[in-house]
Amino acid sequence: MNADGMRGGGRTLAAVDPAPEPPRFGPRAVLGQWFHGEHGVAPIVVGLAFVWVVLAAVEPDFLSAENLVNLTLQSVPVGVIALGVVLVLLVGQIDLSVGSVSGLAAAIVAVGTVTAGWPLGLGVLVALACGMAVGLVYGVLSTRLGLPSFVITLAGLLFFAGVQLRVLGPLGSINLPFESWFVRSIQQGFLQPAVAWALVALWVLSYLGMQVWVRERRRRADLSCVPWPQVALRTGALALVLAAAVGYLSTARGVGYSVVLFVVLVIIADVALRRTRWGRSVRAVGSDRRAALLSGVAVHRTVVSAFVACSTLAALGGILAAGRLGAANQGTGGADTYLTAIAAAVIGGTSLFGGRGSAWSALLGVLVIQSVANGLTLLDLDQATRFMVTGAVLLGAIIVDMLVRRRRQEA
Repeated sequence: MNADGMRGGGRTLAAVDPAPEPPRFGPRAVLGQWFHGEHGVAPIVVGLAFVWVVLAAVEPDFLSAENLVNLTLQSVPVGVIALGVVLVLLVGQIDLSVGSVSGLAAAIVAVGTVTAGWPLGLGVLVALACGMAVGLVYGVLSTRLGLPSFVITLAGLLFFAGVQLRVLGPLGSINLPFESWFVRSIQQGFLQPAVAWALVALWVLSYLGMQVWVRERRRRADLSCVPWPQVALRTGALALVLAAAVGYLSTARGVGYSVVLFVVLVIIADVALRRTRWGRSVRAVGSDRRAALLSGVAVHRTVVSAFVACSTLAALGGILAAGRLGAANQGTGGADTYLTAIAAAVIGGTSLFGGRGSAWSALLGVLVIQSVANGLTLLDLDQATRFMVTGAVLLGAIIVDMLVRRRRQEA
């Protein structure tokens, strides 16, 4: 697609992106918008709260500050992988090899830094480059040859699992030096309380500034604007949630560096999806690929970029997993990793059919799944029970998603 085509696509995308409904104010109206909105997160938040209440009722230690700190740290590697899955699902594709790619990235970092003596930065860059290359190959095969992503990435799952074993060699497991800053930062790195509160203030002020900026742009274009009380309500709710989370976690070890990295990635992805031409292209391709092509969207380039982003984030997730475990072995990125990541994206509200979802799906979905896993571990239940409960939660999330979608279509 040439430059003129892209400029033309910028105008036509407005027709693909659904026009916002006139804003209304009031608790009932706000709840109605959440449950009918394209990116409604209320059902997931309610589901997460329900899971927490049930687990806290049967195991009071679940809601202890120390356990919630562990829960946030455990959620990061899979959450980063799930964020990539959200992006590829939004364009109507799927990547089944994210677990194998993450395991290969962990193996590259471990072998490169421990066995080959590479600097850590070089090992991380090589691992991320491998992830980008994998995504590029997937994207080219999917767009140029028309191969189904399910088949391509299923083959990739097996292929890169084999490459991971070959890279690890006969030992099958390599320990990372505990004293390295990489391992210590991920396992024991936590924000100072003053820094954590400063980041909360920065986040809230940035959110408020974005709301005011968007409102002013719409007002100048003679479009409907969100009322000021609703802007204040949203900002106040965000400040309350962040303050409660940081305040409670700070009574234990606090907020981990890796958790901050994950949240920053989610915010970047969210802004890219909602405020950039690329993000509008992603939604347009996922909603209706043919309509997007006729509208001038660079469909092939958008799909390739989504695969590249997904595989790169999978590699980053594997690197973070290696740092958290202090090792890379044959089980890193194992069989259930890709299932957990895909389930987290779907539970978080991303449609398997493309075009609907948000970056926050990864954060909310992985919190639900890891909460279930964490709670069942505290109850000393086995992995079989964890799989069955996670499957039931996934089914429930899909049913809720379908009911919300049907209600929205009927409205």
